[in-house]
Amino acid sequence: MRDGFIKVAAFTPEIHVADPLYNATRICEQIDEGEKKRAKIMVFPELCITGYTCHDLFLQDKLLSEAMEALDVIVDHTDGVDALIFVGLPMRKDNSLYNVAAVINCGDLLGFVPKVNLPTYGEYYEGRHFAKGNREPSMVLWHEQEIPFGTNQLFCTDALPGLSVACEICEDLWVADPPSTAHAIAGANIIVNLSASNEVVGKADYRRMLVKATSARLLAGYIYASAGYGESTQDVVFSAHNMIAENGSMLAESRDFESGVIYSDIDVYRLLYERRRMNTFAPETQENYMIQQVAIIQEPLSLDRSFPRHPFVPADDAARDARCKEIFSIQSYGLRKRLDHIRAKKVVLGLSGGLDSTLALLVCVRAFDLLKLDRKGIVTVTMPCFGTTDRTYQNACNLAKSLGTDLREINIEAAVNQHFKDLDVDVSKKDVTYENCQARERTQVLMDLANKEGAIVVGTGDLSELALGWATYNGDHMSMYGVNAGVPKTLVRYLVRYYGDTCNDEALKKVLYDVLDTPVSPELLPPEEGHISQKTEDLVGPYELHDFFLYYMLRLGFSPSKVYRLALRAFADTYEEAVIMKWLKTFYRRFFAQQFKRSCLPDGPKVGSVSVSPRGDLRMPSDACVDAWLQELDELEEE
Repeated sequence: MRDGFIKVAAFTPEIHVADPLYNATRICEQIDEGEKKRAKIMVFPELCITGYTCHDLFLQDKLLSEAMEALDVIVDHTDGVDALIFVGLPMRKDNSLYNVAAVINCGDLLGFVPKVNLPTYGEYYEGRHFAKGNREPSMVLWHEQEIPFGTNQLFCTDALPGLSVACEICEDLWVADPPSTAHAIAGANIIVNLSASNEVVGKADYRRMLVKATSARLLAGYIYASAGYGESTQDVVFSAHNMIAENGSMLAESRDFESGVIYSDIDVYRLLYERRRMNTFAPETQENYMIQQVAIIQEPLSLDRSFPRHPFVPADDAARDARCKEIFSIQSYGLRKRLDHIRAKKVVLGLSGGLDSTLALLVCVRAFDLLKLDRKGIVTVTMPCFGTTDRTYQNACNLAKSLGTDLREINIEAAVNQHFKDLDVDVSKKDVTYENCQARERTQVLMDLANKEGAIVVGTGDLSELALGWATYNGDHMSMYGVNAGVPKTLVRYLVRYYGDTCNDEALKKVLYDVLDTPVSPELLPPEEGHISQKTEDLVGPYELHDFFLYYMLRLGFSPSKVYRLALRAFADTYEEAVIMKWLKTFYRRFFAQQFKRSCLPDGPKVGSVSVSPRGDLRMPSDACVDAWLQELDELEEE
């Protein structure tokens, strides 16, 4: 339960219809299995103690009495099991019959949660047998104990502060006003659903959409356990469609028509962060709710869920292509609007032959095509100097020519050398002055050329560089419109590759692929034997690590120790622990120290959920202290 994670499970036992004691044995076996995996929330299907498909047998006293005996067996079996367990059964109360979830913890029965919405359409006849459940809890007797009965119950534990669990049953999810909405507004951040949803063609997709959308809308975890093998197939079939979702993402899913279990780890702290961040999520009074305390032992748990190395990049090929297409549109239409608004017919772009300037050029081309402007209005400028290699120079020239732009070459060596002379710079030192003089000279050339041509300068710097401050202040840091400002470096690669794969131009594709194979470099130091000598990732660290850190720190608000823990898991076969720690510290130092550069960024389109624009997502003081973040990592190293 460290870092806010709680292991949860959705079970489908293999049952016999109308045989509660047999079913109780199967349920107990799965509880034992869940305990071995250290699952702290276990959810079983709707009416699983009797079977959902008992139909008119639900009216038989014998079945109902055996269901309660089976519940006794399960409750007794859980003595010492520190988990919150939800099991479905039919229950008599006040001369009516209810479809309920029994809530169990450490050998205690905590409450009964009745189903509110009873389907009586199509293949469903629940209204024939069951009464609608009440919202506000009342008390019922169970073995001379008063047990809360009602939907408005929240289950919390001191072992994980902030955790709040609530329950709804099957059809409750499908209606216009599900109980889970009220539960979430009252504070529940994990919703469990005991279900018996039968299978017909196309229903699984809709069910999956409901679970994901509900977890996203409520900023909650959602555990869905459904009936499967063992239910009667007289008229319908159940597929054991179990799902665990978190804030719109599916963490685990099973639909194999067999009994079984799925596990995952829901991040409660992330859910709490999301709710704090979204001020439109407004929790209301818990006046009509009963708060139940759950006994759970706080212990370190191994994580079952995985974390993508590249959180900005979809793993699925089709989804990744769709994302790339969408981002190109956002960038291109953003630039199109700016050009249209100021009636500009030209742009000036510094083209280095590297990834970022290549992407910026492709965006410019798309924007000009949208505006039906001549691509010769795209003035691409290559500015060779001390660190320029033949490979990047040729790639820049070939790109500009193949895309039909106006290519200009302005060698800045003489101008920079004159600047060195004016400043009395010792060029043998190859220090930051040596490097930044070149970057600022290039920007001056671009700005002045834009004035001459009646154009605007399009910036090329990406989100990852802005996060690290890897830009020369008032050099490549500055432009009139930064088209890449919302695109992280890991995604830049896929955008360029996507363009190459879809451009239907083999010569252009060849150049783009060579750009992709070129080491990332500012090329401000002289090459060694014709090859790039200054590799950015050797200096500031791998961009795939920094993009990972950026996402989980800025988008999800994770602590440094939690970011480190997830990075160890995601990059276990790539980087040693010490390497990840080194670059994580570098990330925090640079992110805090370089805010002053981000405070005066030019305009640029936001394309994803992470942005460092001072006018958009990031309101951060330039003088914020990083010590607390680094201290947490130092303490972690000492453990």
